Amino acid sequence: MRAVVVREFGCLENAVVASVPDPSPGPDEVLVENHATAVNFVDTLMVAGTYQSLPPLPFIPGKLPVGVVKDVGRAVADRKPGDRVMVLVEHGGFAGLVVAKPARCIPVPSQASFTDAASMSSVFDTAWFALHERARVQPADAVLVLGATGGVGLAALQLAKAHGAKALAGITNPDKADLATAAGADAIIDLGRPGLLDNLREQVHAVTDGHGADVVLDMLGGDIFDAGIRSLAWRGRLVVIGFAAGRIATLKTNYLLLKNIAVSGMQISNYRRWAPYETASCWSELFELYKSGRIKPSPTTAWPIERATQALVALRDRTARGRIVLTPN
Repeated sequence: MRAVVVREFGCLENAVVASVPDPSPGPDEVLVENHATAVNFVDTLMVAGTYQSLPPLPFIPGKLPVGVVKDVGRAVADRKPGDRVMVLVEHGGFAGLVVAKPARCIPVPSQASFTDAASMSSVFDTAWFALHERARVQPADAVLVLGATGGVGLAALQLAKAHGAKALAGITNPDKADLATAAGADAIIDLGRPGLLDNLREQVHAVTDGHGADVVLDMLGGDIFDAGIRSLAWRGRLVVIGFAAGRIATLKTNYLLLKNIAVSGMQISNYRRWAPYETASCWSELFELYKSGRIKPSPTTAWPIERATQALVALRDRTARGRIVLTPN
């Protein structure tokens, strides 16, 4: 089969397309023919060797491929050839075939194309757990999404609106404001203004009648985290999802004390690893929202697997608009 293989951590050009042997399922495993796998920012970190957990070399990048069950081991009873599934794997998705345990093969409804399901992967589940479990979002909450034009950010805007919350889109690139508006943002918050430490709070107060943000989802870190924590309302909740701005922020705990606020973290791969049944329940709800038209994938382009390196570079350099999905078959 054709696959993207990384034999040495470092530059993104180390991810090269090669022919590798087809995998075979064990007695309690499922073999899936892969039709679509999204490219995520985390894939660039894994190829570079800077992610917090790395597979042994050589490895095939790509999380949560979507396709059709091709074969099952003799001990598998709850999956069969022809089933449409999303595979909860942390790497191996940039390949024509993927092997996994049946519990990690999430049913994909017939209403969802392979491209749509792949486009939703790793972003809608991240946003769902961040909003519902970590931030305990409530209807009518003001939800500020920092980094709102990325994959997780656009998903979070949609899910906040689907839950009845007010969605505030914090963006660094005004040229992408239309993406946030299309995802349902009630207001655009400019993260590029000088003096952000004070003016972010002022911008949020201006669109919340002085209340502040009940929930902040932070994908960026650094100075933007510092400003975001100040924009929280009394009893607000901030969820750390990433550090795309570069600097890992530190926190003065007097902010927590004075405003009774909470800060937590959200790492979606931990849920897939340690809570696969909760993850399956999350996806069941997400696909119901998808079928009802209340959420939809971000604008998505499908590229052949041979363009994997270009896709990774576009994610790293933040030149991609919407999502990129690789189609190995």
